[in-house]
Amino acid sequence: MPADPTASPRRAPARRGEFRYVLGRALPFLVIVLATLADVLTPPVERFDRFLIAAPALAAATWSARGTAAIGTLAMAATAVTAAVRGSLHPALLGNEVVLAVVVLAAAVSSHLRQRREAELRQLGAVAEAAQSAVLRPLPPRLGTVDLRLLYEASAACAHVGGDFYKALKVRGGVRIMLGDVQGKGLPAVEAASLLLGSFREAAYTAPDLPAIARRLEASMARYAERAPESEAADRFSTVLLAEIPDDRPVIRLLSCGHPAPVVQRGGTVETVEFSAPSAPVHLPVPVDAPFTVEEVPFGPGDRLLMFTDGVSETRDASGAFYPLERRLRAWADEPADRIPELLRQDLDRFGAHGLDDDTTALLVVRDGTAAPLRRVPSPPLAGSLRT
Repeated sequence: MPADPTASPRRAPARRGEFRYVLGRALPFLVIVLATLADVLTPPVERFDRFLIAAPALAAATWSARGTAAIGTLAMAATAVTAAVRGSLHPALLGNEVVLAVVVLAAAVSSHLRQRREAELRQLGAVAEAAQSAVLRPLPPRLGTVDLRLLYEASAACAHVGGDFYKALKVRGGVRIMLGDVQGKGLPAVEAASLLLGSFREAAYTAPDLPAIARRLEASMARYAERAPESEAADRFSTVLLAEIPDDRPVIRLLSCGHPAPVVQRGGTVETVEFSAPSAPVHLPVPVDAPFTVEEVPFGPGDRLLMFTDGVSETRDASGAFYPLERRLRAWADEPADRIPELLRQDLDRFGAHGLDDDTTALLVVRDGTAAPLRRVPSPPLAGSLRT
């Protein structure tokens, strides 16, 4: 599955949208046919032709201005036909036709304005996609000795980019990954995310270890706050999870800056990584002087590690229960890695009391079983700590 942030289609809602669109296109004609038949087949005192005025109004929602005018003209012709069948061709018909013509004109104008708004929205969508490409570029399906599978859903309606961010880079001797979540939503969150992504891109290639990268992230946000104190992005803190997978050792090194702990899957065994001393989030308004702790976790061929934001871990059902991520991953142990992001998205959408109502990001990192032989290392418990 391509690791593309826009590659998580919601098929059922899309089908429902297509059905509503087709129904909306057909509804004006259905009104004309039913109103005409009802008026012709019932006694003259029953005036069903009055419903014909609804046809152009309904057409304005889905048809073009010309199409709306054509449907309105058809409704006016149906009005004349019903009047002729009743034998009531008198001055009142002229008044009815004038009223209907005014409605048709108003509906055509409304349709034109709707089409113009839709064009503007399409342009905004194109701008959003360009912003997404600049801020969150699609991940490659493979880097070094690991495969990457991404789930990314922005919570805002019609949004392509939210406060969650991610990046994976092939560096000398391994792969380095960052996944994080900016406090809040909206453009300030996107701006803060772009600053952290830029800092990571520079630091990942040159920093000697994960703590050095974390310090660079902190320094970048501090410098930005000094340069642009009026910016809302300067006040946002971020939780960040950093990972490093060396090419020649079956381990993964992890550093959490206040971020939810990832989950490791080895066959049917699923465990949450235990951080002995998680670091503070990046750019907290309160200074925190504490060492960074790196957890080195066994990560051999075929192992999977799921990094995620609180859009996954804090999803609750109607009773307030949190999403059972470990239990789900155990059930999906035999599923191909390509399917996990879509299975997770669908399950979160079903489980959540309000569906996916927060920015939701999950990155599945899979150690390739076909890689070159790795140097064996002892397999300690999940938490073996290095402090710097």
